[in-house]
Amino acid sequence: MLDLNLIRENPDIVREALKKRQEDQSPIERVLELDAQRRDLIQDVETLKAERNKVSKEIGKMKDADERQAKIEAMRAVGDKISIIDEELRQVQASLDAVMSTLPNIPSEKTPLGVDESENVVLKTSGENPEFDFEPKPHWDLGPELGILDFERGVKLTGSRFYVLSGAGARLQRALIAFMLDLHIKQGYTEKYTPFMVKKDTVFGAGQLPKFVDNLYKDHEEDLYFVPTAEVPLTGYHMDEIIPEEDLPLYYTAYTPCFRREKMSAGRDVRGIKRGHQFDKVEMYMFTKPEDSPAAFEKMFADAEETAELLELPYRTHQLCTGDLGFGASFTYDLEVWAAGCGEWLEVSSVSNVIDFQARRANIRYRPEEGGKPRLLHTLNGSGLGLPRVMIAIIENFQQADGSVIIPEVLRPWMGGIEVIKPE
Repeated sequence: MLDLNLIRENPDIVREALKKRQEDQSPIERVLELDAQRRDLIQDVETLKAERNKVSKEIGKMKDADERQAKIEAMRAVGDKISIIDEELRQVQASLDAVMSTLPNIPSEKTPLGVDESENVVLKTSGENPEFDFEPKPHWDLGPELGILDFERGVKLTGSRFYVLSGAGARLQRALIAFMLDLHIKQGYTEKYTPFMVKKDTVFGAGQLPKFVDNLYKDHEEDLYFVPTAEVPLTGYHMDEIIPEEDLPLYYTAYTPCFRREKMSAGRDVRGIKRGHQFDKVEMYMFTKPEDSPAAFEKMFADAEETAELLELPYRTHQLCTGDLGFGASFTYDLEVWAAGCGEWLEVSSVSNVIDFQARRANIRYRPEEGGKPRLLHTLNGSGLGLPRVMIAIIENFQQADGSVIIPEVLRPWMGGIEVIKPE
């Protein structure tokens, strides 16, 4: 959430930020209008309360019963006015909060201007795309032929965009999760195993509500949301807390299944396992002091790159432009890996510096060592990496002419001795 003082004192900065994001700027006028109403109502109610307090003291000193009773009646009327204004103030505050919750983060000055993803900036490409002396197959053909990927039973069990992994395919998925978690621990992260369902306040604090309400799965009876990413519970881990400065930075990693409604993507990526309602992901997350977040961002992205490099996957780095920036992000790099069978680059990590946007929503602060008021900290998040797209890249890039798939060497300790997945 943005700082209300910033909008009040420098509305043009926020208007310009929304313009860069290709967003409607009219909510700023509504914020200013509601904020003015709120401050007027606060002044009115405080004036009435001060008057009531003053007269209450006078009533206690009055000896004339009729005069005292008249004052009491007058204060009852004042009390009624206070109740009416308090209710108006509550409604105005709720309206203000609702509008504020829809405003995206302000892009960093380092984020390039652009209208949409076509204007993202390719920063570098690493590794060589594999070459074959045969026509490489896409995973939606190769997986079923190997007996490791079953689309028909996924549809039978649940519906479209669901599938079943079998045998070495299921083992490969589990190996990737364990490998990534163990790697991130070596990189300095503390592993967390978090709930896969969280309450509304937790989802709001991470910036998923109300913006992405149509993409979330919800248990309406318990009023709980299935997590769309481990970023949500990791943000909420320190919600409403004040962290001692000496404990910062905090680096966390967590595996969760992720649940997202894909209505907005209807008609896109319908073949294979690239886009589904349920998928697995290992997340990296950081809490830092504001001055430390740029260096923390570089570390997190380097950690994501190391993961791709160890898996021997060619990858490229994109810096997102203002028109493609995520709702809560101020600055983002995407990491894409090459998938030879479907012949495209697949995003497997999006590393973002969110600055104080989530911290303000979730009320997460730190207490400076030298004392003084608690301050908002910065949060950063990134996939490390996202499945099943890493699975796609491995299956397609490491396929052989006989239809088998070689397991990347770094994963073999988690594969129980399996080095090659062969057709059944």
